[in-house]
Order: sequence, then structure tokens, then C-alpha cells
Amino acid sequence: MKKVLIVDDEPSIVTLLSFNLEKEGYHVTSANDGLTGYDLALHQAFDFIILDIMLPGLDGMEITKKLRQEKVDTPILLLTAKDETIDRILGLEIGADDYLTKPFSPREVSARMKAIFRRLQPRNLPHDAAAAANEQEAKSDILTIGEITADLANFEVTVAEAPIFLTPKEFELLVYFMKRKDRVIDRDTLLDRIWKFDFAGQSRIVDVHVSHLREKIEKDPKNPDYLVTVRGFGYKFQEPKQ
Repeated sequence: MKKVLIVDDEPSIVTLLSFNLEKEGYHVTSANDGLTGYDLALHQAFDFIILDIMLPGLDGMEITKKLRQEKVDTPILLLTAKDETIDRILGLEIGADDYLTKPFSPREVSARMKAIFRRLQPRNLPHDAAAAANEQEAKSDILTIGEITADLANFEVTVAEAPIFLTPKEFELLVYFMKRKDRVIDRDTLLDRIWKFDFAGQSRIVDVHVSHLREKIEKDPKNPDYLVTVRGFGYKFQEPKQ
């Protein structure tokens, strides 16, 4: 049973979401202030976090930022009463996986959660099917470029055989680049394919995530070997030059 944490100071929203998610088979824990919610998210294991931005004690943006700094990679869905692009972009920049603007329907929350689970969870094959998978299929779950290896089935990344921590969005971005080695990809394409939103012209979210990714995979992030900038066009992932 998947465990979900809901952090919102509006009792009606907590009750509505808890009722509908429990009906779908989730185990729900809730908190009505930011400090309690942060403590629960940091010290207990959850499969998903639904987090209001406007909270007493500690706001949702700060909670998200702190959790990512503490290497908590649980998917986060932000709830906001503000329908402003800058709030959405900021939330996604600091590590949230998706957002919803109030008011919303419980069905929409469930749909967003399932979409994120599909992107992030390893495939759960039956034992006999897994045993029957041939070596080539197994290899297709491993991407290697230079000293970087990404294990798609287990969501693990190593650089020079040393494991590194990536948020779900950073992992998704890295894999997207690695699968398109030597291709120049513009920012608007990345916004559409990785974030699934039409933020045409809002390239900051891409640049911030690329910067964070470089800090984790590059020896010298300011002079990258793998993830290079193609000025005026976008980014390209390449084999390091010898």
C-alpha cells in the first residue's frame, strides 16, 4: 500500500483528499502546518507528498527546498491558490514534480499522482517474465556515456562508479539527454517533454536544473565535458573529449 503525506492548513481539502485517496487504496497521513509536515516528510518514508504552498510555520516552497537538500527524493505535488506562472516555475525549479492550482478535483490529483508514478517507479514484472527477459533487454535499461551510467530500472546513477543523488526531475532530464546523445535540444522542447507544461520563453527552469545537474555529474561544472551549452540553440549531451 502506497503511503501519501498531505500537508495543508485547510481541513476541508485534507478531508476531501484523504477520503478519495483512501478509497483508491492509499494510506494517508496528514499535517496542517509546515513544521509538522516537514518533520514527517524528513523522518518517515512516504511514496508521495501533496504539499500546499501557503502554510503556517514553514511554507511549501521552503519545505520542498529543504527536503531536496536533505536528499529526500519523494515525488512532490504542490498545491497553490495563486495562478501565477512565476510561482509554478519557482516550485518546479526547487525540486517539485508537479503543481495544481486551487480549486481542483480529487480525480485530477489522482491522475497527476499516477502520471508521476508511471514516470518514476521501476517496472514491476512478474518473476517468470523477468527471468525470461534476455540479456539485450536487460542492457537496454542501462545507459552509459563516458564515466556516467544511468540504471533506468532502479533509478540509480553513478559517475566514475561512485553513486550520486539526483532528484526525480534531474534523473528524468539526464536520461532524456543521454538517450539523445550529440543532439542539440532547445529549452522549449525540454519544458514540453520533461515538465509537460507550455512555458514558452520561460527558460529559467531549464537553466536552473541543468546547472544543478552539472554540479553532480561534471568534474568542473563551469567548464562541462558532458552537458554543454550550444549558444543560441540549447544544450547537447556528448562523450567527453579526450
